[in-house]
Amino acid sequence: MGIVEEAHNVRVLGSGQQVIVLAHGFGTDQSVWKHLVPHLVDDYRVVMYDNMGAGTTNPEYFDFERYATLEGYAYDLLAILEELRVGSCIFVGHSVSGMVGAMAAITRPDLFTKLVMIGASPRYLNDVDYYGGFEQEDLEQLFDAIRSNYKAWCSGFAPMAVGGDLDSVAVQEFSRTLFNMRPDIALSVAQTIFQSDTRQILHLITVPCHILQSVKDLAVPVVVTEYLHQNLGGESIVEVMSSDGHLPQLSSPDIVIPVLLRHIRYDIAA
Repeated sequence: MGIVEEAHNVRVLGSGQQVIVLAHGFGTDQSVWKHLVPHLVDDYRVVMYDNMGAGTTNPEYFDFERYATLEGYAYDLLAILEELRVGSCIFVGHSVSGMVGAMAAITRPDLFTKLVMIGASPRYLNDVDYYGGFEQEDLEQLFDAIRSNYKAWCSGFAPMAVGGDLDSVAVQEFSRTLFNMRPDIALSVAQTIFQSDTRQILHLITVPCHILQSVKDLAVPVVVTEYLHQNLGGESIVEVMSSDGHLPQLSSPDIVIPVLLRHIRYDIAA
């Protein structure tokens, strides 16, 4: 196993010709895909990894400067694909990893046959003629809460993000992976994500994009999916699912897994 693979806890399952890469969002790790993976391993070679900063990675490897922008994560993804000698893949990116995959696909479009995004957003902050869902004041309160008492913040944020009731398995699972992050790293990652703005590069994304979104999501309003659809440089399709919350693959697998499988298996009609 190479250095990059080891650092990101890369796992390769299945033995199909087609490679699928699964990338998780903030506060989770590759375990967020546990309901999806069993449906893929018979037909595909499945690559999973942990983003640097996830609780499962070595905090000593987290470079605060490198990960102050999303580019750092995009370079990691390309390094993983290179180390595994992946010639082309279907990339499934949840939350921030949707945009990370998009950035990697701008640099190396040849490596991606399509991008499947779940709950992705090019910008979380509201702007003139753009609704991202948050005001700067909201974000400052969020960052202050992480700073002042990380454990308490995790306990409050997890049920809101998942959208389930407090006792649900999905909420407990997200609380666990969120709390596993080192607090200073979690704050840095949250700041990088919530202050990011990738709207100006959307036209450069020429790889086909499948945009999937929960009908109700604390982090990403449904209108954001339409913004992505209108501004991407290549073909795209939007599907709003009847799921609730920002981690629907964990909280509503019965709704989301069939949708995901359909978008993985079938290409967009032009």
